[in-house]
Amino acid sequence: MKNIILTLCLLSIMLIPALAFAQKAAPGDAILGVWFNAEKDAKIEITKVDGKFFGKVIWLKNPNDAKGKPKTDIENPDPKLRTRPRLGLVVLTNLEYDKGINYDGGKIYDPKSGKTYSCQAKLANNNLLKLRGFIGISLIGRTSEWTKAE
Repeated sequence: MKNIILTLCLLSIMLIPALAFAQKAAPGDAILGVWFNAEKDAKIEITKVDGKFFGKVIWLKNPNDAKGKPKTDIENPDPKLRTRPRLGLVVLTNLEYDKGINYDGGKIYDPKSGKTYSCQAKLANNNLLKLRGFIGISLIGRTSEWTKAE
């Protein structure tokens, strides 16, 4: 019995410093991770770089075109970018945490239309991210709901 108590005490002593140095998640980091787009035909990984959030396509349900070749960004308005692969494409840029559950100031790219929009986001809950793409003012735009993939 003394050995068990001694072992528990030693484990506790070893864990206290680890808990003291454990990093707390920064406000707004709840959107980090992998998300399905609204159609569930792509997964986007949201990461944080220098305090801003970025989203990159890491999985496609149908990654190849009708000829069996990897899909490319064929709708891009810049002809030089039309050959870049859709897999690995950064579609969300510079999104900033505002406060509470709100994010603002980003851009979102729709590879299906080749259009880029201003973007706001709201974390409705831990598994639902509502992204609003718009031109000009947010009243004129469209909201897309992404769901947590992990």
